[in-house]
Amino acid sequence: MNDYEYILKTENLRKSFGSLEVLKSIDLSVKKGEVICIIGPSGAGKSTYLRSLNQLETITSGKIYIKDELFLHREHNRTIHRVASEKQKAMMLEMGMVFQRFNLFPHKTVLENVMIAQILVRKRNKTEARQKAQEIIARVGLSDKLDAYPSKLSGGQQQRVAIARALAMDPEIMLFDEPTSALDPELVGEVLNVMKSLAQQGITMLCVTHEMGFAKEVGDRVVFMADGMILEEGKPKELFEHPQNEKAANFLKSVL
Repeated sequence: MNDYEYILKTENLRKSFGSLEVLKSIDLSVKKGEVICIIGPSGAGKSTYLRSLNQLETITSGKIYIKDELFLHREHNRTIHRVASEKQKAMMLEMGMVFQRFNLFPHKTVLENVMIAQILVRKRNKTEARQKAQEIIARVGLSDKLDAYPSKLSGGQQQRVAIARALAMDPEIMLFDEPTSALDPELVGEVLNVMKSLAQQGITMLCVTHEMGFAKEVGDRVVFMADGMILEEGKPKELFEHPQNEKAANFLKSVL
């Protein structure tokens, strides 16, 4: 039993770039083990929301909680509260992120790519990091590619290495930012299969995705975003078959 209700929660999260408000008061709570799929049109603010969670974007206003503890509170571009820096680092490590682009080190092998952050950030020794890397690379089905360089891998294989790299850090929650959007159609399935198996293992996942079949099959909840707001959320079956919001209904009609 967890001693917290929500592994991740945001309240009234706002983000502006100059006069452009990209996120308008986002409230979302995620329980441990939940798979939440965020869908919506381009420009809805979905990726900005994920990037705000792991501090790649500085929020304008709002609160972020990790395991019910207030991690960050900002109002009108001013920080009201932030946890102390050591604790901040530890809390940030609770989140692993997988991007649209794979961002692998081209001059390092698959094994080295999955080891490096473990050594530099988690402070594991090389033996420990290697063992962990091998184990995780096996989980994403790439044991035969340990010594290969990224340029020798397909896009789907590179994305699976990126997932392995994030998992090797033992995050409590995985953030996926359209992980299949840069892939050729025939390679999408292999990445989605890895993500499905992570969901079956009970890993908490927040996925921005265009893959409606995946959202329907794997999501515990689907969140529809448009114009920087969450306009509807619910169980996949309900949201896909009986959307209540007009924009959600029109979006789903166009993509399904």
